[in-house]
Amino acid sequence: MQLLRSIALRYSLLILLSLGNLWLFYTIFTPLTVHPVFFVLQQAYSAVLLEGNTIFFKGYYASIIPACVAGAAYYALTALNLTTPMPLTKRLQSLIFLLASFLVINTLRILIFAKLLFVGYAYFDLTHQLTWYLGSTALVAILWLANIKIFRIKAIPIYTDIRGIIHPNIKKS
Repeated sequence: MQLLRSIALRYSLLILLSLGNLWLFYTIFTPLTVHPVFFVLQQAYSAVLLEGNTIFFKGYYASIIPACVAGAAYYALTALNLTTPMPLTKRLQSLIFLLASFLVINTLRILIFAKLLFVGYAYFDLTHQLTWYLGSTALVAILWLANIKIFRIKAIPIYTDIRGIIHPNIKKS
């Protein structure tokens, strides 16, 4: 019965977090992305933060749009965490690691592209698209694998929950 309650709570939370087009993730992570990027660009290039999360620097306008914030990636990392059975303390530590790591790496990615933009990198658009479509997926996978190693997670998302429901007497690994 404890297992079923845990599963119901975790998966219900996961569904609630997805409501409103990932509103909660964008509400939290947009300012956490925009302000550090602006701070660094302001220090380096006397940037100005304009309305709508647009930063003006060195003659360029860079808008940090929802795709740059990558709310879906934060949700994917949260989904991996919530669909994997683990003790609450480990879950919280794991989630903080996943979200904070992605935030730092994503912020660095935006800063690198800001630098590439004004130095006139010839393949800016192509590189930007590739890192967005392929890089973010790879980053989510790499962070999850690092998380498994760091926190010694033995369970498999979703599968371990299903196995626990179907075969409740099998010893947990």
